[in-house]
Amino acid sequence: MKVAIVMGSKSDYPVVEKAEAMLREFGVDYETRIISAHRTPKQAEEFAANAEANGFGTIIAAAGKAAHLAGVLAATTPLPVIGLPMKSSTMDGLDSLLSVVQMPKGVPVATVAINGAENAAILAVQILAAGDPALRQKIKDFKKKQEEEIIALDHEFQNQK
Repeated sequence: MKVAIVMGSKSDYPVVEKAEAMLREFGVDYETRIISAHRTPKQAEEFAANAEANGFGTIIAAAGKAAHLAGVLAATTPLPVIGLPMKSSTMDGLDSLLSVVQMPKGVPVATVAINGAENAAILAVQILAAGDPALRQKIKDFKKKQEEEIIALDHEFQNQK
């Protein structure tokens, strides 16, 4: 299975590419698209409706301002959708976050922090890993590596005192 990354605008790509890098680190295939909930609603609905048949296991939807992309996709697909709210000039991205997280009953969207592309990718991998023991082991290894790095930093810090 692969991850779909859908962004509402090409201007979102500098953040989205961090999700791509994280997916590559886990060896997870992905496809990145530009599809707007407002300017290309037919394409958004078609993409979401066909995502499962096209081999996707989850979708990351990156959008700013009104940020309706994740909700539009989640309304049409049975796949898990992860909303990635983008920092915008308006309210520093808080508008995007609130647009993504405030979904109506029956249309859930998992939501990460503003510009939280790395966490969006890790969450997508964890979702896929539920049915893939090898991928689950990669998640465990990733978490162990993080733990070891913090322990090493703490030891270094304590020795500097």
